Amino acid sequence: MRLLNDICELRRETCSPHDSNSGIYVGLEHIDPGQFFLSRHGSPTQVRSTKSRFYAGDVLYGKLRPYLDKAVVAETGGICSTDILVLEPIEVPSWFLCGIIHSDAFIEHAKQTTYGVNHPRTSWSGIKEFETMTFALLEQKKIAAVLLKIQRAIEMQEKIIQSLRDLKKSTMQYLFTHGLRGEKTKMTKIGEIPESWNVVQLGSIVGIKHGYAFKSQHFTSDGEYILLTPGSFFEEGGFRDEPEKRKYYSGVIPEGFVLEEGDLLVAMTEQKRGLLGSSLIVPESGKYLHNQRLGLVQTRVQSKLSTGFLSHLFNTSRIRQRIEFSATGMKVRHTAPSRILELSIPLPALEEQSDIASAIDALNSKLLAHESKKAVLQDLFKTTLNKLMTGEIRVSDLDIDVREVEV
Repeated sequence: MRLLNDICELRRETCSPHDSNSGIYVGLEHIDPGQFFLSRHGSPTQVRSTKSRFYAGDVLYGKLRPYLDKAVVAETGGICSTDILVLEPIEVPSWFLCGIIHSDAFIEHAKQTTYGVNHPRTSWSGIKEFETMTFALLEQKKIAAVLLKIQRAIEMQEKIIQSLRDLKKSTMQYLFTHGLRGEKTKMTKIGEIPESWNVVQLGSIVGIKHGYAFKSQHFTSDGEYILLTPGSFFEEGGFRDEPEKRKYYSGVIPEGFVLEEGDLLVAMTEQKRGLLGSSLIVPESGKYLHNQRLGLVQTRVQSKLSTGFLSHLFNTSRIRQRIEFSATGMKVRHTAPSRILELSIPLPALEEQSDIASAIDALNSKLLAHESKKAVLQDLFKTTLNKLMTGEIRVSDLDIDVREVEV
């Protein structure tokens, strides 16, 4: 076994952001949990106080809330927040060192060394005594190469996902402005829309029902009924199911608050930036509960409205901005059914509504497929990482190309 400070040391070099050779700026917000690479960065012109200097090949480790699992290999030089420890590898591949820091054993060790209640941090003195297995240099490189290959695959899925999100955004903007029929457009009080479309007040075609304030003493970790919350929505719209965060309810359920498949809900509280006005369609009947702070959209004229069309319309920037404009609250923004129902919306014929919804649904299906692939790769990475770092899996005798991770 070796200690962490046998294979890396803390780089203590600092500099001013005004230094002309500062390079890029990296804050904790630029490091994604569980990743080996930076996918974004800032500029030194955005910060003022003294920062830590790093160089290509250093490992940048976020010491604030170590359970967030933030550590990346710097592929270029720059400066970073002082909440990031700059670790210089000592005769080990940078990617191997980064792998150690992402291991479950290291994360647990770091969590045990934190100080501070509201903003728990670890420190170099806290993590440098972490014990790790000893591997020959060639096996270190092979371990790093295996992990890097999986990380590259995850990175590729992230790029595809981002491209699909950009495509979906531009497609929605086009469809809700020009439609699908290639017709001329007209200017209205809500902007440009196809000539055959109407502008209607939302309240003339739907109502919105408040959710029920279910009693917290009946919340459980498992059960038959799941409470939907603002956390059940993606910021860009859609149903978010995170099994580890589900809230179940074991108490008496009032009539009318068990949701049906196809029900449309709107988030009326912005617990996280970007959630206000987000919509989802309930995926299954008899399982999900209509909780407070969520609005159930109920169609008044069934034959004239596609639920899918309206759900996607809620997730356009045009509608979201108007919901945000009428919201109240400083720290947490809120809206109400009456404010949402005052909105004017574009409305084509039912057939075109359905066609538009189907076109956007097709993009969503592609997005979900690639997000699923990414999740599988992330699980594979974590499992492989821990088995490699504990020696449960050995790769010393395998023929693995290590050129990408050479020290």
